[in-house]
Amino acid sequence: MLLPWLVIAFLTVLNALYVAAEFSAVAVRRSEIDQLAREGSKTAQGLLDVLEDGPSLDRYIAACQIGITLAGLISGAYAQATLSVDLAPRLAANYGLSEVASYSAAALIVLIGLTTLQVVFGELVPKTIALEEPTKTALFTYLPTRLSASLYRLPVWMTNGTALLLLRPFGIRATKHGHIHTPGEIEYLLAESRRGGTVSEELHQRLERGLKLSSQPVRKLMIPRNRLVAIEISTPEEEVLQILRKSPYSRLPVYREKIDDILGAISTKDVIAIYAEEKRLPPLEEFLRPMPFVPESLSADRLVRMLQEKRASKAIVVNEFGGVEGLITIEDVLEEVFGELSDEMEPDEPGAQILEGGVIRLPGVMPLDDAREWLGEPECEFATTVGGLANERLGHLPTPGESFVEGNYTLKVIAMNPTSVAWVELHPNGVSDAETSEGEEAEG
Repeated sequence: MLLPWLVIAFLTVLNALYVAAEFSAVAVRRSEIDQLAREGSKTAQGLLDVLEDGPSLDRYIAACQIGITLAGLISGAYAQATLSVDLAPRLAANYGLSEVASYSAAALIVLIGLTTLQVVFGELVPKTIALEEPTKTALFTYLPTRLSASLYRLPVWMTNGTALLLLRPFGIRATKHGHIHTPGEIEYLLAESRRGGTVSEELHQRLERGLKLSSQPVRKLMIPRNRLVAIEISTPEEEVLQILRKSPYSRLPVYREKIDDILGAISTKDVIAIYAEEKRLPPLEEFLRPMPFVPESLSADRLVRMLQEKRASKAIVVNEFGGVEGLITIEDVLEEVFGELSDEMEPDEPGAQILEGGVIRLPGVMPLDDAREWLGEPECEFATTVGGLANERLGHLPTPGESFVEGNYTLKVIAMNPTSVAWVELHPNGVSDAETSEGEEAEG
């Protein structure tokens, strides 16, 4: 009676081996196998050859599936032929069942028991091990699975060929077995890794922002036209030197008569070096260098590639009519990924001011990404700053005192520049004007 159990145990282990081989072959990181192969592992090299060749991997997976099928079928047939035959007379003797009923009951009991054994030990356990330790499992199961693929060569060829033939009318082609993730899926995996503790919150945010560069137009990252520091080509020498001394930027655009007619850029270092040597300033035309132009709709990741190709660090952003919208730098893109990069030469941008009563005062030029802590991610068609959000929500250039509701706050415009919003206050919804006024008087 021991032999049937040993045979069934062997077939269950064989089933588990094929399941582990299949899942680990799909889940394993090829970079890890490649590294082991470089270190001299012959098993890793053989596995890598399979993983990198689509048809070979198809045959490898098919061999696993045929092995699983055969192990299950043989196990079931053998169990019914041995265990059921042995169990039926006992059921008839102990419970007074007829011969037909006893054999039916024995077959059902063996089926339930064998199915439970196969599902738990032949499927779930090896699958979990393979997904938790794909590299070790793939290497451990490679040689027996490779041998099986050789033994099953004919059925593998027949089953693969039949499957491809049936799929052809539907326009489905065979592809490599593996994980090819969309950016959305990668974001989900990053979020799961952060929740699991394998990726820090800071690293998660950087990676997430990096993935979104392909959907970020340069219009949202640029220095806008009204804040652009540029020099008119005929500007007197003293005025040019004064602008260069005050400017924190290494290169400045040069235009003729109007900002839309950009001629190129000058290097602050070159101009000052020539002036220090000659005590005079030659015409700015002699310092001009080409400056690339990019459409405002260009995505940030494509901008980076374009700047690398042109070996430039800045570009002029233009709209569909050729008008200048602003200036974009490689630093603006880096700040989108890594956060604010401090520069002692750059003037400090005004930040958020926390007032009494839960009121928050924000500058109109603050990017919406920097105000995410309070405003979340408002849906905007064009706005990229807090002031732009006020313009878009109110539908016109606001006047001080106008307000609108956004999320958990009522936003109130409190100061204006001639053509833009200077400051906005965020009042928590549910806080009365009287309470806010009292807080402002107390502050004053």
